Amino acid sequence: MIRGVWYAPQTSRAVEASLVLETGGRLTAQDEAGAALASCEFSAAEVSDRVGSIARRITFADDSVFETGDNDGIDRLLAPVAKPGSGFVHSLERFHPRLALFVVVVALLAVAIYRFAVPVLVEVAVLVTPPVVPVLLSSSTMATLDGTVFEPSKLDAETQKNIADDFRDLASVSARGSDGYTLNFREGGHIGPNAFALPDGTIVLTDELVKMANDHQTVLGVLAHEIGHVDHEHSLRQIYRAAGVTGLILLIGGDVGAGVEDILIQGSALLQLRHSRSAEAEADRFSIELMHRTGNDPLAISRFLELIRDKLGDTSDSDFLSTHPATPSRIEETRRYAEELMAAATD
Repeated sequence: MIRGVWYAPQTSRAVEASLVLETGGRLTAQDEAGAALASCEFSAAEVSDRVGSIARRITFADDSVFETGDNDGIDRLLAPVAKPGSGFVHSLERFHPRLALFVVVVALLAVAIYRFAVPVLVEVAVLVTPPVVPVLLSSSTMATLDGTVFEPSKLDAETQKNIADDFRDLASVSARGSDGYTLNFREGGHIGPNAFALPDGTIVLTDELVKMANDHQTVLGVLAHEIGHVDHEHSLRQIYRAAGVTGLILLIGGDVGAGVEDILIQGSALLQLRHSRSAEAEADRFSIELMHRTGNDPLAISRFLELIRDKLGDTSDSDFLSTHPATPSRIEETRRYAEELMAAATD
């Protein structure tokens, strides 16, 4: 006999009661006088699983409920009629080595999903993304940054025109053509010298970067690099990858929808996404090839990487350096590739 509380169906009435398993496998809840409050075959009742010290609930066929904190007593009472495996969750809690194994399996599964499933899903998502999605993401980002970070550009009109004209020349020979990109000048505020591309072809160039470069060809090399990010859809891939990783984490912790939604709609978060090494290398090569093809200096991006290394240094908190690392190997690789391209052109 198990002591507990019986709750009548469709009401909040509670009665001190006991639970008994009668001959033949019939469950009955009785009041203190021994009168039956509810009764049904065990197969018609619903018994909650044992989880920690949480009270157990037995729901009868008439929807009345018997509740008790005597978990051990319930297990003993129902042992003759319980289904095999019904105590699986509790057995995991009680047998710690098995629980550790379960945690390891979940961790390995998460790693496998991140390593193999997420990249495949990212590529599929990029392929099926409607054109309106990059536009919405980019407009949201610009609206957020214009409202919180950026100020209108203070570059003189002639400087802006010269950069914009040559930018159009670069864009005209790329995949989207000159109409597929929009160049925006902004004063960068706390993000300082920076340039970045958004999924719809919007490219932002800050006054601080133009002033730091102090060289027209170097600025064009940076813009060619950002065109490369757009043409290879790096930003869109990074957004989906970040959403996928966030979804994987929250799938384990709960509340998947809200976390992924934050990644997709918070424009300021897009600026912080770091491109992979392969994406940066691909954009570097694109810049070198595009600059060479348009009669500009293919070494421009290499010089710019040297410039941010020398002026910003490894200890800088610059947002550009955090998302565009100027490592020695990257500088060496861009210079080597540019020199090979120029040498091949003279042969």
